[in-house]
Amino acid sequence: MTGARIPRRVYWLVLASVISAATGRAQTRDRVTITPAIIVAGSPELICVRVPAATTVAGEWSEGTGPAQKLQFFRGRDLRAWYALAGIDVKAQTGSSSLKISARMASGAPLDLSRAVEILPAHYRTSTLTVAPKFVEPGPDELTRIKAEIELKRKVFASSAAEPLWSGDFRAPVHAPPTDSFGTRRTFNGELASVHEGMDFRAETGTPVRAGNSGVVVLARPLYYEGNCVVIDHGQGLFTISMHLSRIDVHEGDHVVMGQLLGLSGATGRVTGPHLHWAVRWQNAYLDPAKMLRMNLTNVH
Repeated sequence: MTGARIPRRVYWLVLASVISAATGRAQTRDRVTITPAIIVAGSPELICVRVPAATTVAGEWSEGTGPAQKLQFFRGRDLRAWYALAGIDVKAQTGSSSLKISARMASGAPLDLSRAVEILPAHYRTSTLTVAPKFVEPGPDELTRIKAEIELKRKVFASSAAEPLWSGDFRAPVHAPPTDSFGTRRTFNGELASVHEGMDFRAETGTPVRAGNSGVVVLARPLYYEGNCVVIDHGQGLFTISMHLSRIDVHEGDHVVMGQLLGLSGATGRVTGPHLHWAVRWQNAYLDPAKMLRMNLTNVH
């Protein structure tokens, strides 16, 4: 039995629908770009939406079964594109994720620019460290302090300026060699304890530590694991964190500019020697500072 012929009119309608869908996907990719294009766990990402006529752009990024992360878009300097800084946590699952973006045109009509995004594996090292026993098995008093500090940090990171406070490219906080330490699976005193969520710089005690970009100091005090610690809110859920300082030279609530002195490097908290631990956090995600420093943001904001 031979198959029935498809009426020519139906054939052309189906073909037109297929072409339209393919064209729509191509237009979405042309209008939405993600940099870096290769996305791995720990990647900071700059999302650009080229829809000059849009009055607002909103979105969210959903990774696997985890909660969606809200994207906060702002107009770029040339007023022709909208941007959002985002990222994938260093401990995120690999595989397909959903990037939902919608624009509202001047006419009031919505424009859907959503797409699927693949998160690729990142290959991080493992390391073994020896620290004071109290940092592996804290006593009752230390546990009480640690619990209080966890709540403090939760409150600090729960609030961020609605608009970007940063301007242009981010700069390294010290003049010292960085190490390839981000994402390292760390074993302390023989026990797997953590994933390293920042970049270490080989900074001798007393090295000036400066703000990587402008923002507001939201935490400046000693913490159990972090030692003397300074956290800067750069707006829209983006923070940088400087740890293990020997001295803090700013106060909570201070507005700082890029390059402003925050304090001096040291060896406070859980350390094996003097260095600066510098972390980049977006919402609940810890991102690779080295990639953040390589991002070209000069013409963005």
